[in-house]
Amino acid sequence: MTAPDTESTPLHAHPPRHSARHDRLPVVAAVALGGATGATARYAASLWWPAQPAGFPWPTFWVNVAGCAVIGAFMVLVSQARAAHRLVRPFFGTGVLGGFTTFSTYAVDVLRLVDAGHPRTALACLAATVLAALGAVWGGAAATRRLLAWRRR
Repeated sequence: MTAPDTESTPLHAHPPRHSARHDRLPVVAAVALGGATGATARYAASLWWPAQPAGFPWPTFWVNVAGCAVIGAFMVLVSQARAAHRLVRPFFGTGVLGGFTTFSTYAVDVLRLVDAGHPRTALACLAATVLAALGAVWGGAAATRRLLAWRRR
């Protein structure tokens, strides 16, 4: 066993002024601001279109589908169309769209339907939301790629 190299690391050394934690602060702030914006928009949608207690939770379904379609389009735009500022993805992708889409409410809706004695509606919601959300991401990305290809001609 060898002794640690004490000459190369002085005991009084200070960490660099701009640490990794300091560099992440703007990203955390962008996600928080975007998340607050997205969650506010989602809440506004629930006030505008309230869910029926025992029915299919259409508001949650359409918020998730619309948000996923925008996520698909957005990821194509920021990765293939234009160079984006380093805070665009955290703010809009993670923050706004993460706050807007509401898969936690989706899970609560499914449980609420099961508890209310509507297991078939719960199962339909469970399957339809996942399939529609995945289809929306794919559709949003495919449509954006086609639009970009058409504009480049």
